[in-house]
Amino acid sequence: MYKIMLADDEGIVIDALTYIINKNFGEQCLIEHAKTGRSVIELAEHFRPDIAFMDIQMPGINGIEAMKEIRKSNKNTIFIVISAYDKFDYAKEAITLGVMDYVNKPIQQQEIIALLKRAMEKVDQEKEKRSNDLLIREKLETVVPIIESGFIYSVLFQENYVDEIDNFKQLLGIVENFGYMMVIRCGDSQIDGQLTNAVGASVRAQSYYMELRDIIKQFFPGIVGNMMANMVIVYIPVKEEEKTQEYQRRIDSIEQARKMVKKLKETIDAHFQVGIGSIQTIGKIGTSYSEAMNSFRYSSGSVAHANDLPVTCEYEDDYPIETEKNLFAAVEQGDINQSRLEAVKFFDWMLEKHSDSPQDIKMKALEFVLLIEKIGYLSGGMSYHFGSRHDYLSAITSLQSMDDIKNWYLEKILIVCRNILNKKEMTVNSITEKAKEYIKLHFHKDLSLDDVSREVNVSPYYFSKLFKEETGENFIEYLTAIRMEKAKEILSQTGKSMKEICSEVGYTDPNYFSRSFKKNVGVTPTEFKEGK
Repeated sequence: MYKIMLADDEGIVIDALTYIINKNFGEQCLIEHAKTGRSVIELAEHFRPDIAFMDIQMPGINGIEAMKEIRKSNKNTIFIVISAYDKFDYAKEAITLGVMDYVNKPIQQQEIIALLKRAMEKVDQEKEKRSNDLLIREKLETVVPIIESGFIYSVLFQENYVDEIDNFKQLLGIVENFGYMMVIRCGDSQIDGQLTNAVGASVRAQSYYMELRDIIKQFFPGIVGNMMANMVIVYIPVKEEEKTQEYQRRIDSIEQARKMVKKLKETIDAHFQVGIGSIQTIGKIGTSYSEAMNSFRYSSGSVAHANDLPVTCEYEDDYPIETEKNLFAAVEQGDINQSRLEAVKFFDWMLEKHSDSPQDIKMKALEFVLLIEKIGYLSGGMSYHFGSRHDYLSAITSLQSMDDIKNWYLEKILIVCRNILNKKEMTVNSITEKAKEYIKLHFHKDLSLDDVSREVNVSPYYFSKLFKEETGENFIEYLTAIRMEKAKEILSQTGKSMKEICSEVGYTDPNYFSRSFKKNVGVTPTEFKEGK
């Protein structure tokens, strides 16, 4: 059904157009008409025509001005201008309004039919485009929450962080390198700062998740994670220049969070609490998350900001906190060079600032060694023995020169780092070798990545990444190479049929096997056999 509006102050023109349209297009069209500029504008507001025949010279507001008004609220209406005056200026202005055609009276029936057919085609194309756009938008509405949850998981737990974070930022349109975490949790009621029946409230909130997500985005232009138990984690990007305006940013975020909580309570039958962390780089956003979670312990209100509460350690002004964090992170990764660099940098700071306090330097060196060894124990890179540190205290206190203290401190740190690295390499080598052995024994079966990853007891995604890094080939490439070598061996040494060879090397379709052989070996199986 095409909605057609006729705008002309001459009744005979309206009658003629109505007759032509009904005669040639019948029930395909719904027709309305008006005779003055004002009534045309009012008609267009509620009728919302697909196609409009517009006379330029009408009483009151002329056709050009009427089209300007109609275009403000009806972006897709197709205008066809009709006039008894061949005025070039009118024609030029009509074209700027997106008019499809400009024709003079008297109008010929065939001309009207041809114009309508063109206009209807344009209407159909526009409707199809809008339909496709809506379909794409609908799909995005499904996909975007999944991508956003993946981003939250990646920045929070740092899994495949380096490889994936740029992809996530590009997909989600994130250009900022700073941001903060906000945690929203719900319960039936709030008693002494604690939420009750978190499980029941989370079940209800889960059924309202998309609505909850939309409300969050009304107040914070952030990345919203999945519902986890009774809480949702949100990442809010921050421009670098806004980082220096921490106080105002904090006030604004608290105010917005209070408004959001009010809206959430009105929409979902539950009580809500919000914890907000400090602004961090994306690489250290886990700190902001920890602060947001800790803020719940120190506040009984509905909204708590980490920078308002005693939830973080305060350091003297020039304490190299970033160097300390970088050192622990490098050790955890088994990065020996970076660990040495950060450890030396921290020790040099102690020498520069506190050379007159050798006992304090010794205590800090011992503290770092103990903390870093704990990282080694927790990573599985070292086995804990109760008496393994029995001489640490006497050793560090007996050292006199700063060079000796530094060497002892560095040696202990790098031992931990090497142990973690060796453990990782041993694990990777063990997994890879076990996988390769399994593939060699089972290549003749319908073998999948999931089958092999299950055999080596790691997730398919992690196995795929690990295998490629160690072998230089992905799983399929490695499996195919094994199969091709076996196929060449059978072709060279036996007279078996193509079907038999195909089955023995793990293929069910001889044609697919032949194509794969040609692609990987360079010749067909038959050509290979004849060449031998």
